[in-house]
Amino acid sequence: MNHFAQKYAEGFMSELIARNPGETEFHQAVKEVLESVAPYIAENPHLIDLKVLERIAEPERIVIFRVPWTDDCGCVHINRGFRVQCNSALGPYKGGIRFHASVNLSIMKFLAFEQTFKNSLTTLPMGGAKGGSDFNPRGKSDAEVMRFCQSFMTELYRHIGQDTDVPAGDIGVGGQEIGYLFGQYKRLRNEFTGTLTGKGQAWGGSLLRPEATGYGLCYFAEQMLGTRGKSFEGQTVLVSGSGNVAQYAAQKAMRLGAKVVTMSDSDGFIYDPDGLDEEKWAFIFELKNIRRGRIKEYATKYPSATYLPGERPWRIPCDIALPCATQNEIEKQDAENLVKGGCYCVAEGANMPSTPEAIDIIQGAGMLYSPGKASNAGGVATSGLEMTQNSIRQHWTAEEVDAQLRRIMSDIHTACVKYGTLEDGRVDYVKGANLAAFIKVAGAMLDQGIV
Repeated sequence: MNHFAQKYAEGFMSELIARNPGETEFHQAVKEVLESVAPYIAENPHLIDLKVLERIAEPERIVIFRVPWTDDCGCVHINRGFRVQCNSALGPYKGGIRFHASVNLSIMKFLAFEQTFKNSLTTLPMGGAKGGSDFNPRGKSDAEVMRFCQSFMTELYRHIGQDTDVPAGDIGVGGQEIGYLFGQYKRLRNEFTGTLTGKGQAWGGSLLRPEATGYGLCYFAEQMLGTRGKSFEGQTVLVSGSGNVAQYAAQKAMRLGAKVVTMSDSDGFIYDPDGLDEEKWAFIFELKNIRRGRIKEYATKYPSATYLPGERPWRIPCDIALPCATQNEIEKQDAENLVKGGCYCVAEGANMPSTPEAIDIIQGAGMLYSPGKASNAGGVATSGLEMTQNSIRQHWTAEEVDAQLRRIMSDIHTACVKYGTLEDGRVDYVKGANLAAFIKVAGAMLDQGIV
């Protein structure tokens, strides 16, 4: 980065931090993009004059609201709801809803900012947004979850629509929650439209939508591995998380010939040196999606496995790491452990799961590394395909959706290579993803004027 670009970047971050104090996750997300695009902006000073990145980093709209609900005992609880509509230059706002105790404004803004660039990479006409609540569905009854979702949507419905903002699921929001949210939206608006994605297949959902993020992650990683003449076949893979993304990333990696030896949740991780198979995977699916149990039960069911409470899986030797849990789950020591353990590829399935210090170590070791905005874009891409099916009132086959998903992930990889190839021939996927996405969003904003 030359002196002018460095000076611009420093001034930008100083102003952003002062304007958004204490929002560390948001600062981290913006800084990562800024470091990639600052040289390009410096070479195109009209982008500075028109404050394009400044406008992207300032959400177009933030809605924060109260969500009151009653539990099964009749006690009243109050949570906080959010919807951050970051940028609509490319199309209607699109991004998930997260229900988790950690949800706050900083996390919502970071996710919406990331979503803007992720959606740009998919080539589909979608802007970026994110929403959620600090409500924790863990341990709640179905009736309590339903009442919370209905209360949440009673406010949110005013701000969304099929041509305005189309939410989807995220952590803590699966098919059941989407159903409750959609039912209340339909009731309030008296209309049946494709305003939410991740719906049930009988009422507007797309085949392969639950699988899409995990499958897309593996399709992208396949492309990365191919640049070094490798594949998943015979490789040892670490997966973190045990939710939707982790489950289907593990399944697809298995079916591509890999041995998946770990999965985790917020309490700890299981290590199974024999690797998952279809029976073990089905047990995890039932455990997490139906019984809402904890991953430690896997080790009770399968004595070949060890449960390690309070730890992350990154010290286990492996070839490929797929972080699919949450933000900043790979820290400096974890990255060092991955290097020591022989890992040569890290493909992110979660949003910003690696800290900047960890990324420096991973890239410094010459490992293949892809940021989540590129490699986990398959979920939102398939949500976009669901929007298309809703608009034309058609239902595509799983094969048709899978072919589209493979194409989109291949196109994202091609864009990363185009903008991220270094002089020595290596590909900086962070730079490639950020620059490809920024150029597209910036171009649309310039076309539309100062709005």
